[in-house]
Amino acid sequence: MAQGRERDEVHNVALGASLSVRWVQGFPKQNVHFVNDSTICYPSGNFVIFINIETKKRTVLQCMNGIVGVVATNIPYEVVAFSDRRLRPLIYIYNFPGLTRRTKLKGNVLLDYTLLSFSYCGTYLASYSSLPEFELAVWNWESGVILCRKSQPGVDVSQMTFNPMNWHQLCLSSPSAVTVWTIERSNQEHYLKAKSVKLPLEDGSFFNETDVIFPQSLPKDPIYGPVLPVSAIAGLVGEEAETFRPKDDLYSLLHPTMHCWTPTSDLYVGCEEGHLLMVNGESLKVTVLSKIEDGPPRVERNLLSPVTMAYQKGGVLASGIGSIFIYTFGEEPTFEKVLEACDGKFQATDFITPGNEYCMTLTQSGEVCVWGIEDGACVSRIYLNIQATVLACSPSSLSAAVGTETGHVYFLDVRDVESPHEVHKSFLSKSPVQHLLYDQRGMYVLVGTSEGHIFVINAKPSSLFEILGFIEMGKGILQISTVSPLETDIVEVMVLSSLPETRRSRLEIFSLPEILPEVSASFADERGRLRDEFIHKFVYETEHTLSSAVLNLHSNRVYGFCDQVPYICSYLLPEKEHSGVHILKPYQKMQSKLYGPGMLSLSPHGLWLITIAKCGILYIRDIHTLETFTRCRSHSHQGHGIQSVRISMDGQSILVNGRDDNTLVNLRWRRFGGILANDILEYSQQLTTYLKTIMDEENDYLSITRRDSLDLESESEHAVTENMQLSTDSSQEELVKVNKTEEIPWIQQKSQEAIENEVKLFSNKRKEIKRGIKALAKTVLDMMEENEAADDIAKLEQQEFGLDLEELERLHNENEQEVEKIRKDVEMQNLAKRYLAEIIKEECWNSMAVKGRALKCFHIPCVVENFPMKERTDEELKELKRVVQQKKIETECLKLRKEIVEVQSAIPMVKKHHEEEDEEEEEDGTVKDTSLPNYMLGSLSTDFRVHTSLLSSQLELHSREEKINQIILLKDIIYKVKTAFNSEFDAAYKQKEIEIARVKEKNVRIKEIILDLELEESVWQPEFEDCEKPERTLIVEGSEISAQRHIKPWQKAKADLLVTREMERLLLTRGPDSRRRALMDMMGGVLEVKKEDILRMVIPQPQFMVKPDALWSEEERKLFKEYEKKVKELNEERDKYRKSLEAEMKKLQNSIQESTQNFDEHLKRLFDRRVKAEMVVNQEELKINNLIFSLLLDEEISSRETFLNNYLARKQEERNQTTEAIRKSREDLDMYKEHYDNLLAEDKVLDRSFKKEFSEIPSHQVDILYKLFKRRPRIHKHKIQAETTSLVPFGERPGSGKLNQDAFAQLMKAMDDLDSINNMPEGLDTSVWEHFCMARRAKVENEQKVKQKAAGLIEMVAFLRRRTEDDEKVQHEIEKVFHELILLQEDKVKFQLNLTIQILLKQGQVELENFQLMLDYSDAILINKIIIEDLNSVIRNQGQKKVASMMESKEVHKGIFQIEWEHKKMEMEMEDLNQKAWDIQMLFFSKDRQKYLNEPNYETLIAIQIGIMEQTIAVLDKTHKKNVENCKKLLKKLRRYSNQKDIANYTLGCNLREELVAVSERKDICNAMGSKLTCEKIAKERYKNMMRQQKLTKISKQQAEQISILQAEVERLRMKTFPALVQM
Repeated sequence: MAQGRERDEVHNVALGASLSVRWVQGFPKQNVHFVNDSTICYPSGNFVIFINIETKKRTVLQCMNGIVGVVATNIPYEVVAFSDRRLRPLIYIYNFPGLTRRTKLKGNVLLDYTLLSFSYCGTYLASYSSLPEFELAVWNWESGVILCRKSQPGVDVSQMTFNPMNWHQLCLSSPSAVTVWTIERSNQEHYLKAKSVKLPLEDGSFFNETDVIFPQSLPKDPIYGPVLPVSAIAGLVGEEAETFRPKDDLYSLLHPTMHCWTPTSDLYVGCEEGHLLMVNGESLKVTVLSKIEDGPPRVERNLLSPVTMAYQKGGVLASGIGSIFIYTFGEEPTFEKVLEACDGKFQATDFITPGNEYCMTLTQSGEVCVWGIEDGACVSRIYLNIQATVLACSPSSLSAAVGTETGHVYFLDVRDVESPHEVHKSFLSKSPVQHLLYDQRGMYVLVGTSEGHIFVINAKPSSLFEILGFIEMGKGILQISTVSPLETDIVEVMVLSSLPETRRSRLEIFSLPEILPEVSASFADERGRLRDEFIHKFVYETEHTLSSAVLNLHSNRVYGFCDQVPYICSYLLPEKEHSGVHILKPYQKMQSKLYGPGMLSLSPHGLWLITIAKCGILYIRDIHTLETFTRCRSHSHQGHGIQSVRISMDGQSILVNGRDDNTLVNLRWRRFGGILANDILEYSQQLTTYLKTIMDEENDYLSITRRDSLDLESESEHAVTENMQLSTDSSQEELVKVNKTEEIPWIQQKSQEAIENEVKLFSNKRKEIKRGIKALAKTVLDMMEENEAADDIAKLEQQEFGLDLEELERLHNENEQEVEKIRKDVEMQNLAKRYLAEIIKEECWNSMAVKGRALKCFHIPCVVENFPMKERTDEELKELKRVVQQKKIETECLKLRKEIVEVQSAIPMVKKHHEEEDEEEEEDGTVKDTSLPNYMLGSLSTDFRVHTSLLSSQLELHSREEKINQIILLKDIIYKVKTAFNSEFDAAYKQKEIEIARVKEKNVRIKEIILDLELEESVWQPEFEDCEKPERTLIVEGSEISAQRHIKPWQKAKADLLVTREMERLLLTRGPDSRRRALMDMMGGVLEVKKEDILRMVIPQPQFMVKPDALWSEEERKLFKEYEKKVKELNEERDKYRKSLEAEMKKLQNSIQESTQNFDEHLKRLFDRRVKAEMVVNQEELKINNLIFSLLLDEEISSRETFLNNYLARKQEERNQTTEAIRKSREDLDMYKEHYDNLLAEDKVLDRSFKKEFSEIPSHQVDILYKLFKRRPRIHKHKIQAETTSLVPFGERPGSGKLNQDAFAQLMKAMDDLDSINNMPEGLDTSVWEHFCMARRAKVENEQKVKQKAAGLIEMVAFLRRRTEDDEKVQHEIEKVFHELILLQEDKVKFQLNLTIQILLKQGQVELENFQLMLDYSDAILINKIIIEDLNSVIRNQGQKKVASMMESKEVHKGIFQIEWEHKKMEMEMEDLNQKAWDIQMLFFSKDRQKYLNEPNYETLIAIQIGIMEQTIAVLDKTHKKNVENCKKLLKKLRRYSNQKDIANYTLGCNLREELVAVSERKDICNAMGSKLTCEKIAKERYKNMMRQQKLTKISKQQAEQISILQAEVERLRMKTFPALVQM
């Protein structure tokens, strides 16, 4: 197919065997293309598939570098182009049907091409790349060069097509835009120019889009300054400002999905919303043709959902999901099926036994297809409508099994391949089926699930696919391998699973005997689990993790594909049986040369090892040496390699299924023979012979199986309708009722049956145990009742009656864990709430320097709130300090400037001295009074004693810095106003606290009086509310918690202990109680009688009053008179004391009422102050907002100006480019025109020199030859063109390269007819005729060149004209920008001069919104103004008199009330004085009190004594401290001295030790060497030291000289940098 290395890779032959592609099945994910009138093609995986729609013949072209990217075709040239998906991809162009490569295009794309498109005429190819270039390139594919390219970063394109009528136009569409590119050509230069199509809105209407750069419809605002575009408001100054739209102005447009060109160069665009648009090819004007209404939903399988359409032979080619159809328009629409692909991705494949005619595929949606092996044609299909996972075909019958996600296994009858159908269904478990395979002889079906269960099913239809049992494996089964030799009666099964925790793999091998269906009941337990001892299960582990493993035919060796290392290993299985886990070590290793996890599989005869992996290459190895003898690249790593591989029984066909490329490849042997073919063919014949009789028998049972399965299904449906059934749980403790309204898996049915059997078997024993338990429970209850009746000492704890202590402990632990869990959750919730509360508190309370609070009046509903304030930051204070300092400096500078002006102006103007003094006084006054009046200041901030002298006048705020400084000062004024009010508020708050404290003090006395008078009056006690003390909201009181507090037992015991100890302490402190009891008995508990006790005092009656009056004696009568007198005096005292208490209570109440009312009046004044302060704050904030708005507008104007300057720079750069393009085009045009003139001159020279060349022949012959020289052959151009246009509307256009070549070839062919000897005039020599023919042919060729040059000249002139138009357009844009800049500067100047000021108006002075005053005075009367003024003065005088009389009356009434109140006050004061006199008389005077009364300056005397004592104490304390300090200093000094001595002693000890060692060493050396040698050594060392000292001295002198030189140089350089201060 290809050349060079690519051909070698496809036909890689080893040992004389190689594989080739027989056919490929795949899905047309991309558009389907026509290569010619009868052939379509589409990519699939590594292949491009060609299908002849008439003969249905398939041809395959393979890409050698991996998966095929995008495909494009060119019908006139019959070529196909496609790209690969490797790094730096290439574009390949192949001929069809030869499939030979014509060229290879290499660009600068890094990752991938997304679109390719051929032009309908000419050799042009357009390509579009993805991330990161997003580059559109136009190629000349014949020469392999890029003509032009353009990058548009971030733009994804979904479709790209050339205009069939004009190759200069190219349309690119995406889901959000449609762009038409124009390819302009000037001689050999090509340029790309884009124009975007303005799409309508989603409803099909058009949106009138305004110009964002130069808006013309913006409103004019004469008050608040110019109105700018939204880009300037957003502050955008770059290229993004040209396309910026605010969120509210963004509307959803139509979303294009496909487009196609018409023969009239119009563009039809289909949209996702159902609209069909027509776009004019020249003006790009959009017209909404129609909207495709949504019809009712279609659920049929064969209905088409088209994704692309194209015109072809008067019809439409439509490609949809799954199939391709041709719709031919006629009287009766006919449907011709070209390609019917599968619905979804291939999940599994397998051969139908014997594997030489048909194969089957399974998709994820449950579609099963039967394909022919030879031609790959779809024979039949069946839709199971399930989520399928795996597929396997039975070797022993014409049946197949399908596994699903729901745990079902469907068995299909494929005896008739044209109509397969379902015959049986088994529901194994609720977990998905992941593995499904038959053994080699088709005895058993092994089904592996995700839970780790492997079910064994009888594969023979005669057994109705009986489930024999299951085996439990660990989760994560990777592969199941079986071995079933013909000479044995067992099936060896090996299961591979992973052990992630140990980084190993587990191999479990067990045997299934042939007689298992007959003895399955004994091999399995009641729950269907096969016993390990019967199936001989052995467990092995490998040192490395394996991704795949298979068992050889002799069951003595395992082949594994390592997961982490690139090796294929073989492991020998031990011959002896073992128990437990046996570790396998590699017996043989071979490098796999694959990357990623791979899969292994054996050929049917067990001599070939097939390996597949992520790289997409299929390797076939020898089982003994593990050497590769053939390989084939059927898929690529871009599609994640190969998913599965199946080999036929005779080994002639291999099915390879891709993982993600949705491609199924059928491989066949190209050169296959010798011992390789003999082995597998011999085994195939033996196996076929063995299975033939079995298949004949079992196939007959398939129809019976189908009828039986239908009967079983009806029975199961009848059983499902049962409402309830009894079952027991695994503990067999109680009966439960299970609702069986759904299908139950087989494994669950077996479990329920086992449980029912156990219940029936042990029912009597269970009843007996229950009766014993009931009797035991009754005995325990009786014992508990006896325990309750026993004494406290004899009582047992409740826990001691528990029979199952472990269960009680478990329940207790569970409860504790649940409580702990709930407590933890509650604690976490509380923690989250506390965290949120802390955040809110920190933000709204702690961060406030002044907390927000309110004050309420005592008697009236009036509330005054303060201003909550945050502390100013350091940055704000620093900025304020800077502005204040700057303002002060400006003020001082202004004063100095005025003084300088005054001095300079006073010297030359002596005559006008008095006038100048007046002016200076006025100027001094203006300088001194820098504060502005309130009406110019714009606020009443001066009423709060806030200095506004630093504020600038509102008429002088022109610059940005002045406005910012003014804002900072205004914020400071607001802060001061709030602070001033808050200080008044704090004073009022403290006053209320004092008033409440006073009321509380007085209420204590009032309560005593009410108690003494035994009144039922309530005492008014004012309290602070929550709004007045908001900090109380942050504290939760115990009374607010409604829930009962949980107290732990140890806390309760501790509280009881504390209460007991407190009671004992009180009893100890109280002492003996005899004195208190005697006082209570004798004097009522008091030592003296108080005045308050008069009301409760009672005079005891004499005892004789019990007797009648007639029996009284004289003495008794005297005593009775004294008793009456005492009672009368006591009553008088009681009345008098009661009156005094009532007067005192009334006085206290009046005092409370007066003080609270005074506070209310003060708070009302504070409320007025609050309103005024808020008014001032609002006035200042209004000024701040006006200044901020002006600053914002200034920034917008600056942003707009910057954007216009940037836009102007870009346009000027574009102008330079257009100017350069014009200059270059003119140069090329002049050069081309010169060449054209030369050709034209040569043509004229040929015409003129004709007669000269034939001057030798007669003149009449020359005339005849000249006529023949001017004669040209006739070619039917118009007819041919019309016929071509009618047949192929999108064919070659006039002027295209191919048509020009064809026309020139026809002309040369016609010239051959004219040059024939038959057309030669009579009497002319043959040599002359030949010379004439050569001259005429040269003339014709020259004329053709002139025509071509003329066409090129016209094209270049048009190109120059377009460049000139572009230059003029850019120049117009530049002029427009200049005009906009001028207007913007004028607006900016107006805005800076026209200021917005704030003025305070008096009451009655208002501003009218409009000036349309009433001018119609037809009903008015003309009256003199004096009459109105006189009447007003009379009314004013009478009103003043009335007000004066009312004030006088008010004062009289007020005086009366005041006199009455003073009279009452004097009476009360008199009573108070009498009471005080009585108290003074009864007062006990001690010496201290006498001294206090006699001494005039008693407090001074006490203060002097206290001062003397304090001085004495201070002197003593000072002396003591001084002594302590001296002692500390002395102690510190002694410690330091002690430490120094210790250090010195330690140093001396160390030195002494070293000296002793040195002395001993010297003694030994002297003793050993003698004194003479020692002296010589000392002398040499001294000599060396002297020489070293001299050398160092010399070096130090040299360095000192160098240092002095460097210092001098440094000084010279330093002086050189100093400024020269020369006196002028």
